[in-house]
Amino acid sequence: NAALPQPIGADADILRSLRLVKSEAEIEKIKTACQIATRAFERVPEIARIGQPLAPVFRDFQRLCLDEGADWVPYLAGAAAPGGYGDVISPADDRPLEAGDVLMLDTGLVHDGYFCDFDRNFSVGSPSPDVAAGHSRLIEATYAAFEAARPGATAAELFHVMDKIVTGGAGGSEAGRYGHGLGMNLTEWPSLIPTDHTPLVEGMVLTLEPGIELAPGRALVHEENIVIRENGAEWLSQPYGAEMIRI
Repeated sequence: NAALPQPIGADADILRSLRLVKSEAEIEKIKTACQIATRAFERVPEIARIGQPLAPVFRDFQRLCLDEGADWVPYLAGAAAPGGYGDVISPADDRPLEAGDVLMLDTGLVHDGYFCDFDRNFSVGSPSPDVAAGHSRLIEATYAAFEAARPGATAAELFHVMDKIVTGGAGGSEAGRYGHGLGMNLTEWPSLIPTDHTPLVEGMVLTLEPGIELAPGRALVHEENIVIRENGAEWLSQPYGAEMIRI
């Protein structure tokens, strides 16, 4: 900054406002990225099975994303653990998948400079009753937020719609973030948290990302991508059903 002829000052949130609202061309790029990821997720049973370590599943899933048309896959998170997982950001290890595990993969792949960002949970074998019920509540919360996502609502309101379903409204600030903006960066404004009162406007692209604790150290997270339209929301990712896919 000291080497510049003029100091850099605040821009009165001009850049932020421009990034918040996407053009139709930008929305189409994000939608295409979502379609690529959906096709890759549909192929997960090709690469994940009982006895397969998580680390090669990660590598093979990145390959599937590239096979389906991604320009690159700069972000891939996930986990595999029995009855839910406690950490979704640690590196994949060589522990083999076992019956009763929940496998989660969360991808932020890029198409023509724009990200998608959503995940999918898979049950290795039949899910336990609490896992099945928890996953169903996550889907219910996501659909509820989708119905509430329309111009004039706020980011905080979407948070509370989801939090009421997954925690009974008791999560508050301890629940973390239930989604965010999406575009040229994996994470953009706004944040779906109780203190972000950014009004939703037509053209905003958001992730809906509720999480639910099944027991201490065991959780599930679900994520979808949407765009705000004049009369409501439109899915950009293909929404997941209430029943978890089995591998």
